Amino acid sequence: MRGRSAGPAWRSTGALIGTALIAGTATAQPVDDGVVVSATRSERKSFDVPVSIDAVGIEAIREGQPKVNLSESLGRVPGLVIQNRNNYAQDLQLSIRGFGARSTFGIRGIKLYADGIPATMPDGSGQSTNFDLFSAQRIEVMRGPFASLYGNSAGGVVQVFTQDGPARPTAEAEALLGPWGMNRLGLKFGGTADALNYTADWSRFHTDGWRAHSSVNRQQGNVKLRWQLNADTKVTLVANTLEQPETQDPLGLSRAQVNADRRQADASASVFNTNKSVRQTQGGLTIEHRLSAANSLRAAVYAGDRTVRQYLAVPLAAQAAATSSGGIVDLSTGFGGWNLLWLHEGRLAGRPLNVTTGLEQEDMQQRRKGFLNVSGVIGSLKRDEDDTVTSRNLFTQADWRFTDRWAASAGLRNTRVTFNTKDFFVAPGNPDDSGRTTFSNTSPVAGLTYRILPELNLYASAGRGFETPTFVELAYRTGGSGLNFALKPSRSSTVEVGVKGRVADDHRVSLAYFETETQDEIVVDTNSGGRSTFKNASRTRRRGIEASWQAALPANFDALVAWTILDARYIDPFTSGGPVQAGNRLPGVPASTLYGELRWRHPALGFSSALEVRRNAKVFVDDANSDAAESYVVLNVRAGFEQRGDRWRISEYVRVDNLANKQYIGSVIVAEGNRRFFEPALPRSVSLLVNARREF
Repeated sequence: MRGRSAGPAWRSTGALIGTALIAGTATAQPVDDGVVVSATRSERKSFDVPVSIDAVGIEAIREGQPKVNLSESLGRVPGLVIQNRNNYAQDLQLSIRGFGARSTFGIRGIKLYADGIPATMPDGSGQSTNFDLFSAQRIEVMRGPFASLYGNSAGGVVQVFTQDGPARPTAEAEALLGPWGMNRLGLKFGGTADALNYTADWSRFHTDGWRAHSSVNRQQGNVKLRWQLNADTKVTLVANTLEQPETQDPLGLSRAQVNADRRQADASASVFNTNKSVRQTQGGLTIEHRLSAANSLRAAVYAGDRTVRQYLAVPLAAQAAATSSGGIVDLSTGFGGWNLLWLHEGRLAGRPLNVTTGLEQEDMQQRRKGFLNVSGVIGSLKRDEDDTVTSRNLFTQADWRFTDRWAASAGLRNTRVTFNTKDFFVAPGNPDDSGRTTFSNTSPVAGLTYRILPELNLYASAGRGFETPTFVELAYRTGGSGLNFALKPSRSSTVEVGVKGRVADDHRVSLAYFETETQDEIVVDTNSGGRSTFKNASRTRRRGIEASWQAALPANFDALVAWTILDARYIDPFTSGGPVQAGNRLPGVPASTLYGELRWRHPALGFSSALEVRRNAKVFVDDANSDAAESYVVLNVRAGFEQRGDRWRISEYVRVDNLANKQYIGSVIVAEGNRRFFEPALPRSVSLLVNARREF
């Protein structure tokens, strides 16, 4: 069923936002300073760097939010599109300025970090399931040219930072209850003991799922320990675990299936028992040492392992082919790496100069097996190989305020990524597919900032980016066996101009125009029989405007609006499952997105409430633009009370998502070979969140 008309809802939404925009300037509370570290790897105010970057703080992450996945709080960031597929076997769909929108498994094209530990492998593939939002302090999202200083597949950067423990020992418990058997229990404890600061949490999440065959059980744990050894040296240890067994996958639906029954799973989901089991453990150690007033070193080492077993819906006839990998994927992955940073805060010609120089190495070793999926039962071995990826990187970045009003930033990163595979499954019709290839790139970036007012800056930046294929994209080639080493990395050039800062103490504003041209964009070539092959398109162009406004308003109101317009198109024609014309839109990328939030508080009563508005334009499902998920407008509301004592706090929130019970498509599976493109979004749902906190 196509989405209903958005006209009346859209008009009422516009009126609401317009009312907020023209409200007076008396403040309920100051707008925060927006301190970030991702732009320069040291603390800076976000409007002092020539970078599009936003920090989502702890209040936005926690207040009335389920804290189950990133889609709850990141929708407020312009330039970023994040879709909760309500399919926990396939992770979120996350894209920044169109990068990552084509991903069929997990998140790619965007660098993900949790407390400095990459959640993106060196081949560019990433997962967000291990992000622990219960103990998150803030999330930073960086877009534009300077993201390329994070290396391969950095179409953008998303970093989650865990909060420090409080000054006193503090225990916290939280419970979430919702429809379709949804529940989450979280426990947290933190504090400070002399030179040791600590925080640890554990949570368990379950839902039966609104759609058939979509249940999930997830357990997570997260620990952060920080020792202040002396005035100059600090050591931080972080570790987290994730266990998510047999998460059911309802698969996408065709247009006819959506019209018939939005809650159904495709019949093949039951036939092949489509599901995914994930277990992951990782940890990292960071040492920060101040050498002098102007120089410091930061060294980090990390390691982890991840196991995945996934049951796919691949017809038995296709699985039986000599070169098929079967219908069950079995992965055992070890990953690790290290980095060393030198940070200098000095002066050049008497003016402030900051320099960051670093070395990084990232490694992944993966044992990949494939088996026949015989009606949900493991069958014969069909694939057996060792895959390794190594990424070696050297980068430097400098920021120099050469006058009171002007500042310059520049950086350079050299990246070298080596793929190697050793094939142990050699049989008649399936030759030895071992192989090796290396991709390398040097990415320059530069920017200028001009201070119009003390806290309002104009900036411009430009740079080049680099995105290798992932192992999933290299896995097959059209018309033969073995890895698709003919697939080239895509290379992009981006320019951006913008203005951002604070107007008075009450309003934070940003406005940016950007244009990115990409050569050799990696796209789907064929997608059938459970097997996807990829190819390089010629050129694509992304042009867009991002704007945001955040303000404290009279009478204890505050508001936020984030708006994005993105024109992402192919410049040249090519063939991808059919003819693709020049001018076709990139699939999975809405032409516009809008998020608005109006919040009101009554401090004396401990009451707060908020209305959230989200609008997405239609999204095409493939390169040929043969079909699309219609545009939609969704309203969410939340309201709650908080009670405080000397050393305790209790809060209760009620949340209503999809208040108008809108029927819409929440996400699309790009270029799905069976034309099962659509993943329906949830109807109206009501959830209750209770949190209790006690200091000792």
